[in-house]
Amino acid sequence: MSNKQLISRIGQFVLVLLGISFLTFALTMLSPGDPVKQMLTGGEDVFVTAAQVEELRHELGLDKPFILQYFDWLYRTMHGDLGFSFMARLPVVDKLWECLPATVLLSLTSLAFMLVVAIPAGIVAAVKQNTWVDYLIRSFTFLGVSIPGFWLGLMLLWILGLHLGWLPIVGGRVALDTIILPALTLGIAMASKYTRQVRTVVLEELHQDYVMGARARGMSEGYILWKEVLPNAMLPLITLLGLSLGSLLGGAAVVEMVFSWPGLGRLAVEAINYRDFNLIQGVILWIACMYMIINLLVDASYHYFDPRLRMGEK
Repeated sequence: MSNKQLISRIGQFVLVLLGISFLTFALTMLSPGDPVKQMLTGGEDVFVTAAQVEELRHELGLDKPFILQYFDWLYRTMHGDLGFSFMARLPVVDKLWECLPATVLLSLTSLAFMLVVAIPAGIVAAVKQNTWVDYLIRSFTFLGVSIPGFWLGLMLLWILGLHLGWLPIVGGRVALDTIILPALTLGIAMASKYTRQVRTVVLEELHQDYVMGARARGMSEGYILWKEVLPNAMLPLITLLGLSLGSLLGGAAVVEMVFSWPGLGRLAVEAINYRDFNLIQGVILWIACMYMIINLLVDASYHYFDPRLRMGEK
């Protein structure tokens, strides 16, 4: 990626992030519920006076006009201060860093499972097109993309955890035995989707002219598949893989709630339930940043994997 393109993408990054920050702040401010009362009562049925509410609202600057509140918040955010989470009793940045390792570990484990399953299955389905092997793989992928994640997670809990007793059904901690079920739940859905994508792009490449030319020159099918087809077939999947990683790093909320996994997705749901606006804004900004950073890295990776793009810049 050239310097001009890089500067342009960074400029887009900043503009999009500003737009997301404004919408996030506006929507949280317009949402029902009073964060000041929530902070004073802690979600309990506790009586507070109007004077206490107004005093805390003044201290937090919530009695200022909306646009001034936004610029105050934006200024603090640009200096790394996302505010204080009254739910966690910690600064928002500290709470995000606390949940980040669990989300990263779950994301990478799920992606590893997906890659191990989807790439071989998709290649086999493409090579064995319209055979019983292809139909069987496509049937499993249809089930995988159709089953809701929360239902699959509950079934895995019931079968592997409760019925067979192989894995713990109580989560809330980061460990080898507790990560298997949520990683399987996320990985099965992603593997089903990517198996279809791998099959489609491999089939498209197998019908290209360069493949027919390679066969005419007497090259073996194995050489054509591994040296010619797969490098070209993998390029369209990089974008989807990057978006999936961004989604996982943002927190797979439903799966994390089912398994009580202490990641960002579960944190976001709990923040919404507690009307913890600072924490909600922090999580959303984190998700937005992850999507844009990964998208930028994906675009840059094209220039590494596809030599035609590098040649076009010369």
